[in-house]
Amino acid sequence: MPRLLMLDQRDDLTTSHVQLVAQALGRSERSVWRWIAEARATGRLAPAPQERYIITSEIRQLLAQHKGNASAVHRELKQQALNDPQLPAAPSLATLHRALRRDLTPGERAGLARGEGARRAFDVFGSRPVKHRNAAWEGDHKCVPVQVQIEGELARPWVTWFIDCARKVIMGVAVTPHAPSRDAVLAALRMSLDRAEPFGPAGGVPDLIRVDRGKDFLSVTVISALGALAVPVIDLPAYTPHLKGTVEALNNAVEKMLFASMPRYVHQQRLTGGRTADPDEPALTFEAFVELLLEWVRWWNNEHKPKALGGRTPMEAWRADPTPLHDVPAGQLARFGLEDDGITRVVTTRGVQVGNRFYIDPWMVGQGGTRVAVRRLPHHDTSIEIFGLDGTHLCSAVLAEAASKEQVRAVRNARTARARQLRADFKAAARLRREKFKAATTPAPPQRLGALTEAEAEAELCGSDTTDLRRADPDYIPHRPVPEGWASPVRPTIELPEDDPEENA
Repeated sequence: MPRLLMLDQRDDLTTSHVQLVAQALGRSERSVWRWIAEARATGRLAPAPQERYIITSEIRQLLAQHKGNASAVHRELKQQALNDPQLPAAPSLATLHRALRRDLTPGERAGLARGEGARRAFDVFGSRPVKHRNAAWEGDHKCVPVQVQIEGELARPWVTWFIDCARKVIMGVAVTPHAPSRDAVLAALRMSLDRAEPFGPAGGVPDLIRVDRGKDFLSVTVISALGALAVPVIDLPAYTPHLKGTVEALNNAVEKMLFASMPRYVHQQRLTGGRTADPDEPALTFEAFVELLLEWVRWWNNEHKPKALGGRTPMEAWRADPTPLHDVPAGQLARFGLEDDGITRVVTTRGVQVGNRFYIDPWMVGQGGTRVAVRRLPHHDTSIEIFGLDGTHLCSAVLAEAASKEQVRAVRNARTARARQLRADFKAAARLRREKFKAATTPAPPQRLGALTEAEAEAELCGSDTTDLRRADPDYIPHRPVPEGWASPVRPTIELPEDDPEENA
């Protein structure tokens, strides 16, 4: 329009110009002439803005309140217009739908309906440039969605592993029957650094490791062990799985490819009532689960061909990468991740004492009085590593008086029984305190159910007075019956004179 209006002001505008513009824009010649006439009259070179319904912050709040239900928001707006005549009339449902599609992005609509996780599904995430092997590792814990048999009880194990971001090789794995701690991280790291089997020849020292604010990954022991190798640990912000997408993709892949096919998979299909097709399905033992997981890791590294690797397996891509590797010396790897409390100990006739425990090894024979340093993996109390004061590794000592498996199992069973009894007591007390109310069909005060007669109340109170007092006050001594022969006190009576009726009154 600016071009046509300029030609019109110079008296150079012709029908050919109008036909050319109409053909280019796919509009009729008559429409273009109408635009020119409006521009001559008003000076406006664009279509007049049309009034339309706009989504305000109040509408967004109502949409969040009703979990993205536009129909519920429409009913709320109609009700508000009825209650307050000064408010504008509510739009039609179709108008509201058009405004929502126009003013809100698909991610915003999903977020208002289902939360932040649904909104992120519509985000766009960039990918880091692919570098060489050992340029970056990513580590994570994953709670396995499979119940396995661990010492007679069903539990969900945890997997701690590290993966190379460039070549998709799983560098090391550690499995724990419980929630992992820093010892699992150190075990997986030691396996990742070592280039021997079962994950060799992959290994070596990475340039950096990315984790997501896990306290186990960021513990002093882990940071110090990696710091000795000049490996920085990148602490990513919380709740940002896209910043470590390689290990998150691995977590999703292992669940779909392996865990979903295992017995007692917790996310399997459910029947009516939430029951599984086979509730008595036998569970895998912990040893069998670890064996299947390690076999899957071997398949992933040596047989699986991810699309990102161009038809090669992760191990083939690793071998084809010419980037030089830095190996950790065997002596340094043996001391990797061991904690040292800084106390110098002496070898005695009972071994080396750590706390209230003694550890022994054949090397200690004839070494009485030798001053040594002790290092050990966190939470591993069955063995320790003995070093000389000059840092030389001397031996691996074991616990001298370790309890048998039967004794340990008996102690654990006793602890479990006490915990169950306490839990049963809490549940019974909760049932006594629980109050039920009658279902209401109209707005009215709640009506308590469970009628109690006066005789039942008196019986319960009488039967619990002494017991409750004894539990509340251990020094309470209940009253005993009066011994025979004791004289009971007699209340004196006062007689008034009969001749004075006013005093009698």
